[in-house]
Amino acid sequence: MPSRPDPKAIESVLLGGEPVYTKRQAIELSGADPEIAGRVWRALGFPTQADDAVVFAESDVEALRITHSLLAEGLLDEQGVVRFARAMGQTMSRLADWQTSILSTLMTGDGGDSTGSPLMNQVKELLPDVERLLLHIWRRQLAASTARTLTVMSNNTDTVPNYYPLIVGFADLVSFTTLSRELDELELADVVEGFEATAADIVASGGGRVVKTLGDEILYVADSPAEAADIALRLASGVTTHVEVPDVRVGVAYGPVLTLHGDVFGTTVNRSSRLTSFARPGTVLIDDALAERLDGHEGIQVVRVRARHAHGLGLIQPYALRRSFEPGGA
Repeated sequence: MPSRPDPKAIESVLLGGEPVYTKRQAIELSGADPEIAGRVWRALGFPTQADDAVVFAESDVEALRITHSLLAEGLLDEQGVVRFARAMGQTMSRLADWQTSILSTLMTGDGGDSTGSPLMNQVKELLPDVERLLLHIWRRQLAASTARTLTVMSNNTDTVPNYYPLIVGFADLVSFTTLSRELDELELADVVEGFEATAADIVASGGGRVVKTLGDEILYVADSPAEAADIALRLASGVTTHVEVPDVRVGVAYGPVLTLHGDVFGTTVNRSSRLTSFARPGTVLIDDALAERLDGHEGIQVVRVRARHAHGLGLIQPYALRRSFEPGGA
């Protein structure tokens, strides 16, 4: 059986060198406060290490040094540094797992020895390009996010930070629980990946932003009622073209939303989720606030349907959303 590369050898390549410092040594070299360094390390998602364990590389010392300089120069306070570290740690952890699952096919071949395997050579060749690509994508996403935030701030007089009107949409796979009992793990993974990929493409191409995916659900936001309507209708109809994916139902609501740590919270989000549970397979339900903003919009038909009671939200008045050329009742 082909040998596999040593995980420590891969770690050395990715970190730019082998671990050579204990925690105490790394903190002393960085000039960071031990207590703050510990908080940052945990916020990044890494376990607490024993004081005498040699687990820190030179790149770890540099990371702690950068953190210390942000505090020393007053660019961020302690709370800001920890929040910043937590945001990056959680995001990068998921990204790393996702990338590893994609690249794991490289590990199925001949591993060679632990220092000069084909896999190790591929990692060394791939890393610089991936780093440049990652930095560019982050900068472009940061530019887009900053532009959206500044636009909201200029149009919003509310004094509550990160709390402003948004259009929130949920889409979920119908009968996913039943499907999970009928398919094996690999088949189910293909269904979920197909749904997530198709839904993410539809949201992005329509001008929306994916907030998160939850296996059989996708949560997204949009700024424009017209864009939100188009995304919802394309999700409800577009995913059904994939035979292996069951029908999708969508719920969309408009209202004030709290944005925090890349997620969205509030009654508007809950209302969108409840509308999704009320919707039939392949259909879209929206709330009255969004229906009002879409009334008379060219190419869109909004039809009032039976009001529903939602636990914790009271009576919700849904509206069926469809293309204006689509026949049929609600």
